[in-house]
Amino acid sequence: MKKKILLPTDFSQNSWNTIMYASELYKNDECDFYLLNAFTYEVVNLGINTPANAGERIFNKAKSKSEAQLEKVLQMIALRNLDYKHTYSTYAVNNKPLDAIKEFVETKDIELIVIGNKGDTDARNIIYGSNAISIMEKIRNCPVLVVPNNLVYKDPKEIVFPTSFKTHFKRRELKFIFQISKLTNSPVRVLHVNKSNVLDEEQKEKKALLEECLDGLVYTFHWLEYDNVQTGLHLFVQSRGSEMIVFINKKHAFFDVLFSKPMVKELGQHAKVPVLVLHDLRN
Repeated sequence: MKKKILLPTDFSQNSWNTIMYASELYKNDECDFYLLNAFTYEVVNLGINTPANAGERIFNKAKSKSEAQLEKVLQMIALRNLDYKHTYSTYAVNNKPLDAIKEFVETKDIELIVIGNKGDTDARNIIYGSNAISIMEKIRNCPVLVVPNNLVYKDPKEIVFPTSFKTHFKRRELKFIFQISKLTNSPVRVLHVNKSNVLDEEQKEKKALLEECLDGLVYTFHWLEYDNVQTGLHLFVQSRGSEMIVFINKKHAFFDVLFSKPMVKELGQHAKVPVLVLHDLRN
């Protein structure tokens, strides 16, 4: 069965790099890639001098511009001569990016969103970069892979999975760790950052459950003695040259407890490695 992957684009260089990253990541899989551009338009009211069909004309112009730019992206992909089993389709949608993505995920049964962490800095607003955090937090029925600006694809050396061992793990929630680990032959490094390496009984149970869920993958457990989780995670990733972070976004708890709000911003907009956000499906 083909994978269905959404690639939101604002036609920036980072959006293009993200498209190429996703294409290379899934080079060995059959995929349907959906290129989505969310555009808006504004009608200036000039009173009696405003034409009756001004709104429709401006809308059509904005949509035509979006469609033309999407066509250019398709042409750029064709020029790359990617010999992969991929199809690319384009969609120009009049909506805010977050709302457009939410609706598209539902209507097309999207399995994964791949988005850049910086958008078109020449535009009035940084479109997708400024929405990366909102997408990570608010789209809860689809994993989100956030790709850093100007990152050139290479198979990740290892995938870092930080955890407090307090989450109730389920295999279906972790399927994308399996998928990417198998695709890239990357081992998983489960990281626990704490001042103590002693786990209570609940944490021991959750760790055992995680081992069951990861059965079939190459993985190792790691403990880093540090009182600040986000700093410990950065130190671990930097010291080992790790090339991907995966975590479960536990609603109302994960971002507030495991990562501080500044850390969410750091991951969403300034991470140096791709960040894959999974979701606690019980929420």
